[in-house]
Formats: sequence, structure tokens, C-alpha cells
Amino acid sequence: MSILNNLKEDLKTIIKNAGYEEENLALEPSNRRDLGEYQLNDSMQLAKKYHENPKIIAEKIVEELKKDKRFTNINIAGVGFINFSLSKEYKIDILNSLNADIYANINKKENKKIIIDYGGANVAKALHVGHLRSANIGEALKRLARELGYEVLGDAHLGDYGRPLGFVVLEIKKMYPDLPYFDENYDGNYDEISLPITNEDLEKIYPLASQKAKEDESYLEEGRDVTTKIQNHEKGYYDLWKKVVEISKADIKQVYDMLNTEFDLWLGESDAAAYMDELEEIFESKGLLEDSQGAKIVNVEEPEDKAPMPPLLFIKSNGTLSYETTDLATILQRKKEYNPDEIWYVVDNRQGLHFEQTFRATRKAEIVGEEVNLEHVGFGTMNGKDGKPFKTRDGGVMSLKGLIDLVKEETLKRINPETVSEDEKEEVATLVAIAALKYADFLPYRETDYIFEVEKFSDLEGKTGPYLLYSTIRMKSLLNKAKDLKMEKIKVLKGETENNIALSLLQLPEVLDKSLETKSLNDIAEYIYTLTALYNKFYSENKVLTEENQELQESWLVLTKIVYNVNLLLLNILGIKVPEKM
Repeated sequence: MSILNNLKEDLKTIIKNAGYEEENLALEPSNRRDLGEYQLNDSMQLAKKYHENPKIIAEKIVEELKKDKRFTNINIAGVGFINFSLSKEYKIDILNSLNADIYANINKKENKKIIIDYGGANVAKALHVGHLRSANIGEALKRLARELGYEVLGDAHLGDYGRPLGFVVLEIKKMYPDLPYFDENYDGNYDEISLPITNEDLEKIYPLASQKAKEDESYLEEGRDVTTKIQNHEKGYYDLWKKVVEISKADIKQVYDMLNTEFDLWLGESDAAAYMDELEEIFESKGLLEDSQGAKIVNVEEPEDKAPMPPLLFIKSNGTLSYETTDLATILQRKKEYNPDEIWYVVDNRQGLHFEQTFRATRKAEIVGEEVNLEHVGFGTMNGKDGKPFKTRDGGVMSLKGLIDLVKEETLKRINPETVSEDEKEEVATLVAIAALKYADFLPYRETDYIFEVEKFSDLEGKTGPYLLYSTIRMKSLLNKAKDLKMEKIKVLKGETENNIALSLLQLPEVLDKSLETKSLNDIAEYIYTLTALYNKFYSENKVLTEENQELQESWLVLTKIVYNVNLLLLNILGIKVPEKM
């Protein structure tokens, strides 16, 4: 249990000693530091419960608070608002406990198994800027949930089984008709075939094939036929599809590695195919499938719906599987293979209807019980200066690699040539660019659209990722320079800024809890900036390495170490790597 939560429990006991019972304690940081650091607002609630004057209740509680040396500056404001501060001695004890173990100040949760579905990469298509937020938010939520005690599996859930892949395989057939994959009499080993296709080729093939399908009905029909052959595991076509997935997946992994995004599962829609027959039997046995112009649909409308709810398309009229059906099969697969307590889908807001249909169909078919939480964690779009989705200079969809390179161009300008060698510049600039992208992504509440300005978010000053990296590296440098000095305990808490840092550190567990509850990282992003800015103010006010008072110097160094460790913890949750220098 966190320090603040333990304190709340002690305050409940103090209130009980005053003659009252209070379960939901209303303890808040004070907006009026002249009155106190915290405000206890329970007197009014207790007055209703016990039919007493709130000020009299407050006076009784204050009498008990005064018996505890941890509290100082105790007073009553208004009709019964109790203000108090924490004593310096108690804050020093708190800071020393944080120095001993940062993780002891985290509220661990009940054990749960969670699968987070994020990334959303489509095989044979380049990752574009639209994939950035899913990767960033999903990865950070996974890391946050793990820090708070949950068992979490992150699944890339690749788009690898629909019509787009059918078109890609068809276009390869048009380009290379003599490949053994298309020879019905071939009985060799498909794994030994050298495919003359790179990932760069695949990224060109898909839009070409897609355009052909729009313009040519016969090509469209061929593509549908090839898709069916792949889904039916037909010899040759299925083997070529596997090779295409393999080539594309290697490139996708490379981009996600740059983003410091690590998946536990690299499963795709195709991996749920083994559950399709069972899924169809479940829906058939419950009478949920209806025929509609040759297709099979599921009615997911509810009596309380205030807007039309279209049916879920289960199987298309040509016999191929729909996107919704593969998601249903994936839920069945996850239930059987992992038995999760919760499944979170980190996918943009525009997919809200899809998930509402899928979740309703899941419940109707009782694929998972009501106790399993299915949640769509939606997010807004990243936009350019014009307020529209981020584009290339010529107006096209920008690839994720292209965006990273664009930001890296800017961060290269800010790398210090005196501390970073030519050989290191590219790697450091990439890490700083990723920090700039990620931190900008986390600052707004996740459902909010936001504008990304390359120059602004690459700056070393202000509320940016590079600012956080630079400050954290400076803390480390200070600690390295002081490695021969005593750095065991905080003995003195001298200035107002140090006091504010101590109070800020106490708020960490509540920030983490709120971020998990809202499934948004904006509170963590704001918190780490506030804490870092406070530390930088402290750093500018004090000459730590040349301080002659040894007790004071040791206290300052330990305080630096605590803030440094908290920064590392939070940056790691956000998936931001800290370079050695910049």
C-alpha cells in the first residue's frame, strides 16, 4: 500500500478516536498552501450522518490530530474544513523510505490477467502515422498495468487474413505467373523457393492491386477467389501467403522496435481460423445466425438503442470471413488459450461501432461470461498544423518511418557535438525523436485529437520529451560526479522547493492509479513534467557538488537520486528510452 494510502488509514483511526466512523476519506492536496498542505473535508459528511454541527466535529478531529507529531499547522477554515501540513521529520522519513524502495510506494492491484490488443499493423502495408497512437498507448498501458501488479499480454493482432492479402497474392501471380506456387503439379518444398519480392515491393503491390480491383470487376472477383483459397489453406496460394506474411512481419517488427514497442504475442487474424468452425456452431446452436442475401448476419440490436444498430456481418455472400467474425474467433481463441479477466482493444475512436457490434455478439453467444471485461480503449487522431491528419509534404499518407525520420532531422540539430560523437549521433537522435513523438502523444487525454508540431515537440525547453531526457541525463551526470560522496540518507529538508518535491513524490501512486482507471497517460505525462521542472528549479537554486555542509549535500544528492529513479520508472512506463548523453 502506498504511503498516502497508509496515511489515510491512520486518519480514519484518528477520526474514530474523535468519536466518528468514516470509510471514504476526503483528503485532498490543498490549493491554499498558506493554510496547509492538505485539506480534510469529512466534517460536512459526518455532520449529515451524526446530525452534529460540522465545526464541532472538525474541532474534535483537530484535537486528535494535534496528538500526532506527523501533523503540523493544523487549523479549521470555513464551516469545518480541516487544514494541516506534514512535519519536516515525517517528510524526511518518507523520502528515506522512497530512497530505500521506490516500488514500495505503489498501490499493487488484485491479480488479474489482461490481454491488450494494440498495434493493428496490416501485413504487406507500410505502417503509417495512424498506427503511432495505438502502439504508444497500448505499450504504455501494458507497462503501467504490469507495474501495478497485473499479468498482461500484449498482442500485435496483425491484419493478415482478409481480402487485401488476397489481392497481394493475386498481383504477385500476375507479375510472376511461373512461380511454383501457382503450379498445381508442383510437389516440392515451398520453403525452398526464393521469392523475388522484398517488403518494399509488397508496399507497392498492395495499392496497385487495390486500385486494379476498384477499376476492374473481373480482377476484384479473382481477388475474392484467391482470398477464399488462402482461407481454405489451398496448396501453393496458402504457402505464398505465409511467405508474404513472414517478409512483412520482419519489417513491421523493425519499426515497432524503433518505437520501443514489445509484443508478447505476434498473432494475427489467421491464428483464430482454427476456431471458426466451433464459432459458427456456437452461433448456429443459439439460433443467432440469419440469412441475408446469401450472407449470414447476427442481429445485435437492443430494445434500449436510441440509434439504429446495423447487424454484424458474420460470413460474406462469397463465403469469406468478415473482420467482425475474425475478431469473434479471436475472443474465443483467447478465452480457450489464455482465459483472461479482461481484453482491452487500443484502436482509434472510428472503430467504435465495430467493437460495439463485436462485444454484443460475443455476449449473445456467451463466448465469454459477464465477468470478463471487454473494452474498446479509443483514441483521437494526431494532426498536422492545419488541424488535419498528418500528411507528407505532397499530401500523401505519411509512413511511420517517414515521420520518425522527419522528427529525427529536427532532433539531430539539437544534439551536442561536444558530448556525442559522430558515430553516436544517429542512434541518440533517433532515441530523442522517439521521445518527442511519444511524449507529445501522451500529453492530451487519449480521446482528444491533437496537433503535432515537429519543431515545438523536438525542443529541449518546455513540455517535451527531449526536455525530460535532457533533465534526466543531467541528474545521472550529477550522481556520477558525486559517486565518491556520501549518499545514504536525507537528513535535512531545507527549502520550499525541496518540500514541494517531497509532496509531489507522495502523489505518484495516485497518478498511476488514475492513469490505469482512465486508461490514458496524460496524468503521468503532466506529473513527470511537473516533478522534473520542480527538480530543475531546485538544481538552479543550489550548488550541490560544492556545498560545504555535508549533511545538506548528502540530503540533496539522495533527493536527486529519488527523483532520478522516479523519472526512470515513469519514462519506462511511457516506453521512452534514456540515452547516455545528448
